[in-house]
Amino acid sequence: MTGLKQRLVAQALAEGFDDCRLCRPWDVGHVPERLAAFLARGYHGQMDWLEARSDWRGAPQVLWPEARTVIMLGESYTPKEDPLAGLAKRDCGNVSVYARNKDYHDTVKKRLKRLARWLIAEAGGEVKVFVDTAPVPEKPLAEAAGLGWQGKHTNLVSRHLGSWFFIGSVFTTLELDTDPAEVDHCGSCRACLDICPTDAFPATYQLDARRCISYLTIEHKGPVDEALRPALGNRIYGCDDCLAVCPWNKFAVEAREVKYHARPDLVSPPLAELARLDDAGFRARFSGSPIKRIGRDRFVRNVLYAIGNSGDRALRPVAQGLCEDADAAVRDAARWAVMRLDATGAAPGSATTKGMTS
Repeated sequence: MTGLKQRLVAQALAEGFDDCRLCRPWDVGHVPERLAAFLARGYHGQMDWLEARSDWRGAPQVLWPEARTVIMLGESYTPKEDPLAGLAKRDCGNVSVYARNKDYHDTVKKRLKRLARWLIAEAGGEVKVFVDTAPVPEKPLAEAAGLGWQGKHTNLVSRHLGSWFFIGSVFTTLELDTDPAEVDHCGSCRACLDICPTDAFPATYQLDARRCISYLTIEHKGPVDEALRPALGNRIYGCDDCLAVCPWNKFAVEAREVKYHARPDLVSPPLAELARLDDAGFRARFSGSPIKRIGRDRFVRNVLYAIGNSGDRALRPVAQGLCEDADAAVRDAARWAVMRLDATGAAPGSATTKGMTS
């Protein structure tokens, strides 16, 4: 089926993907042991769903025994602007690059479905598509297919796309020719480990999600450990530090999809404006955005941590106004922010935190 594979890759690129590689569902032999160790150490934190379907995550062929090939797709979302520049604007929030516009799940899944329909029309068989929507070990599969390798920060890195790309997969019952697995090209570099503001990497190729800012601002429910709050800086949704410093980004391709280009109101949005959002205002502002899924309360909690870290006493009334909020975590964050601002008495922008320089 070499001819079919060539046409498949050409069709994937025509659909808007930037890379397309193939592997077998069972080409991830190391995953069960690594996943078991990750869970045993409690590194998953509150993400119980990782444990609930660990059998599927460790062995994709269990998810769908009839599948014979996995088509792994990569799509660039490389930003135009410096993703770390906003960290210096302490009275504004910093949003992870992938969340500065439309939810990528919707965009990538539509492309996957179109590609899957094309494959059925060309060669028959059955298909299933996934984009972070099922317990599928997408990064190990992408490595097995040659799309990239899991770097020391555990994220996927590509020699062609750098760190800034989404991945999705098409499982099929067709037995197509596969690609060689990618090998590790990190070498002695440890830029991603050294920049982490919360020291979330206990060792190379290991992540303790309980200390990861992306986890803390998105997945973690309730108050964040007070010892970690100062290191959050003004990151109010996700964190890009370990991705942004990767040397392989010199090969990154700027996002072609306009839905991945940053909305102006999500590039350094004023903290005071965000903190005043009620539930209706939050839903309206983040309609179609991945930010919407964490809800107003968790989002405003994050904003208040950023206010507390700002060193800007002009924001004190904003935090004070939320000290009696209906949500317990918001109340706690507001009181902490007031306490921090009272303790610093600093001029706007004078506070410093590891990893906060641009």
